[in-house]
Amino acid sequence: MDDKPACNFKYVGRSIPIEDGAAKASGCIKYTGDMVVDGILYAQLVFSQVPHGRIKNIDISEAMAVPGVVKIYQHDNSSQIKFNSQMWFAGQNAVEDQELFPEVVRYVGDTVAAVVAETREAALAAADLIKVEYDILPFVIDPEAALSGQVVLHDSGNPFFTMEVSCGDVEAVLKTNAGAVVEDRVETPKIHHAAMENHVCIAVPDHRGRMTVYSPCQIVYSVRLIVAKVLGVPYHKVRIIKTPIGGSFGGKQEVTLETYCAYFAKDLNRPVKIEFDRWASIIATRTRTKTIGYVKTAVRPDGKILARDMQLIVDTGAYTSNGRAICYAMTKKLFRLYRIPNQQYQARAVHTNTTIAGAARGYGSPQVQTIAEINLDNVARRLKMDPVEFRLKNLVHPYDADPAGGPNLGNARIIDCVRKGAEAFGWNEKWSQPKRGGRWQTGVGMACATHGNGYYGAYQEFGTMTIRMLEDGSIMLNAGLHDLGNGTVTAMKQIVAEVMDISMDMIEAPEADTDVSPYDIGCQASRVIHVCGANAMRAAEELRSLFIKEAAKILTCSEAEVVLEDGRIWHSGDSGKSMSYGQMTAMIQQRNQVELICTVTYQAPANPGSYAVNFVEVAVDTYTGFVKVVDVIAVHDIGQAINTGFVEGQIHGGIQMGLGMAIAEDIDYDEKSGIARGSRFSKYHLVNAPDMPPVRVILIEKGEEYGPYGAKSVGEIATIPITAATVNAINHALNANLTILPVTPDKIMARLAGRQNK
Repeated sequence: MDDKPACNFKYVGRSIPIEDGAAKASGCIKYTGDMVVDGILYAQLVFSQVPHGRIKNIDISEAMAVPGVVKIYQHDNSSQIKFNSQMWFAGQNAVEDQELFPEVVRYVGDTVAAVVAETREAALAAADLIKVEYDILPFVIDPEAALSGQVVLHDSGNPFFTMEVSCGDVEAVLKTNAGAVVEDRVETPKIHHAAMENHVCIAVPDHRGRMTVYSPCQIVYSVRLIVAKVLGVPYHKVRIIKTPIGGSFGGKQEVTLETYCAYFAKDLNRPVKIEFDRWASIIATRTRTKTIGYVKTAVRPDGKILARDMQLIVDTGAYTSNGRAICYAMTKKLFRLYRIPNQQYQARAVHTNTTIAGAARGYGSPQVQTIAEINLDNVARRLKMDPVEFRLKNLVHPYDADPAGGPNLGNARIIDCVRKGAEAFGWNEKWSQPKRGGRWQTGVGMACATHGNGYYGAYQEFGTMTIRMLEDGSIMLNAGLHDLGNGTVTAMKQIVAEVMDISMDMIEAPEADTDVSPYDIGCQASRVIHVCGANAMRAAEELRSLFIKEAAKILTCSEAEVVLEDGRIWHSGDSGKSMSYGQMTAMIQQRNQVELICTVTYQAPANPGSYAVNFVEVAVDTYTGFVKVVDVIAVHDIGQAINTGFVEGQIHGGIQMGLGMAIAEDIDYDEKSGIARGSRFSKYHLVNAPDMPPVRVILIEKGEEYGPYGAKSVGEIATIPITAATVNAINHALNANLTILPVTPDKIMARLAGRQNK
């Protein structure tokens, strides 16, 4: 990462190692799969092998004969309560169309039965012996074909939801023929999150009729809500403890195994564990939403964009899940990156007989902004204009209004990002001189992106934290934190340490536990640093004020005369008589009879945009279609980095994930059988560490008003612009217009052979 001037903070803006890094690297940390619970049972889910069918009969006779089998569950002997696995707050308007064991299966991977046994081996052996008979029903894999309505998955039909948002008058602009109109069809794939840790869960009942669920999840209160619903018990009967997580990227935002685990444990009154292998995690959890976009952009000869129309087909898979919410999320991004006076957007969500789509890093942004940015490169090409120059004419400015009626854009510094990045990348020379004619052809591409900082403006956006100073001067921050391996806990400690002027070693911030953590809607929507971090900052400020107020009574001075520094406190007029925070805390408790504790509920007042641009250079082998990504520069407007090392790590990881979407990853379903071709890593290709290019990171740190110390999000936006930038670079190298992702060698070779790219 490029050097920057030293900041004026002690803890914020520093690259401080993640607190559990050594434990993870040494193998000492205990993940959910490592947990040992006395008397535990093991459950194995049985998945449908047909994409659509009504279950006629399930023969469990051979399975029940396997030694160690305790019980086999199916539709007739299980909960039939309907739910939606993505609900994250009570009262949310969500279509509840899922159940534990449906009578009609809707994709290969739908759950038809489950075996619970004394050992995992017995559960696996018995599951293989279960025989299922189906009445086979018609199925559909292609989301565009699903629009015909010939295959019915649910009574809601297809499309089951349509979202429309507009500003200005697009049709009037298109009719006037005021400028060039460029149209594209872009298709993004259904992809797997590929976290190192597969899905796993443990549920433990107790003698009081309560259920404790151990889950490496992203939202403990969401898990509690849905588990309580399926069990038919009040919330206080369910406790969710967030365990150390081996990656998520959105894949563990929704409830998948927890309902099964808790239901079996309650029924059998014994602990139960479910642990997926990679095959099950790919076909039977969640995926990124496949999206097809038809985009039409009208532009003046001088490069000013007049209007844009985008029609999206959003493939949510076999059940609704977040299908409606993601359509809404996609709309917001289109209006917050470019100054386009006339825009209209329509998203139609459809069901297909494929794995359920759900939350994935970027929550719709990678898809919709990839579609838009590929089209914008084609607009620039039509105008014979430099893509950088073209974008600079149209990008938003700080504090622009959202034309769709959302919160203003905040201190949007995307223009700074583009100018700084283009200069560092050497864009002008590389773009004007691509190498063509030999075996290896080179090209460059760029793409811009924006993403939000929480839910303000769309849904409830608040959280509560309790902070206390203990008798030895150490600090306990009690909050609904979910560290996904990105350093959330460490970052919160940095913020509190900065406010309190105390060593981070003296601060504890445990992760979420519904029995003891105040309410928070979890790690989603890029809200953690901007919203939770602001909450932590305000809680620490209140604790500091309370500490000073009570200490002033002990020191017999005004509050303005109390000095806090490096964990010690004194009267400004008598620095020779300083004492530790712990000594003062003990005196405050003894003399003032006051506990130093504050509870703060923070309501987000804004939702600014984070902004980024990626510049990419590629070399394409015209003999094989292989793409080598040669160089990447990532420039991010993040307000203020809380931890520079974490920021750089998030950007590198996001680029790796986005490159997979661009050139490699696709679950890809067989249209004749409905079976996923990419159901194992031997057939599902990732961009691995040896494939990664050098990545240079540049940060634009101009501050954001409501963020802690000016910070805003980076975790999700890190993966957004790289996909389009890479595809644009490939198209620049080949003088092509490949728009069906991923751009794999076979598609490149087809283009080089003069065939269509589909």
